[in-house]
Amino acid sequence: MGFDDIRQAIIADPENAAATARGILPLYTAGPGARVVLVGQAPGRKAQESGIAWDDASGVKLKSWLGVTDEQFRDTSLFAILPMDFYYPGKAAAGDAPPRRGFADTWHPALLDLMPDVRLTILIGGYAQKHYLGGRAARNLTETVHAYADYLPEFFPLVHPSPLNFRWQAKNPWFETDVLPALREHVAEALA
Repeated sequence: MGFDDIRQAIIADPENAAATARGILPLYTAGPGARVVLVGQAPGRKAQESGIAWDDASGVKLKSWLGVTDEQFRDTSLFAILPMDFYYPGKAAAGDAPPRRGFADTWHPALLDLMPDVRLTILIGGYAQKHYLGGRAARNLTETVHAYADYLPEFFPLVHPSPLNFRWQAKNPWFETDVLPALREHVAEALA
């Protein structure tokens, strides 16, 4: 199965029938030469409407954290963007609803098998970290991000780059002084 076959299978999957009926396509990017994989929660409403992943203030901040240009970020020979769900999950009582269970289990392995050059997987937020790190994750997101070096060279855990996380960043100054420089270094090495 190739990239196009997988995309068509996702669109045709009965689990995605409601989105497909409304003309909503799965939102992810992947290419055979990708070196860095970004795994977040799910597309936001704005990204789903535009059809462009990370098409918001969080995306601007994420590119800054990674130390890359928009052109690099959108280049599928460099980056793959595989959220835990490829569709906007809707609103919850506080923020967006979580990604659907089992979605990443179903679709990530087939896509990752087609990307043999991946050198680094960046896990953005708790859902991605729990899925990919399992029992290796620390007690909570803050501790997991603080212990980022424990997961290298395969994984690099991050907090979500939402502008709403300014309080978390203010409480955790080590993130900007220690984690972000290391992140930029590892991304640059993976892309080299």
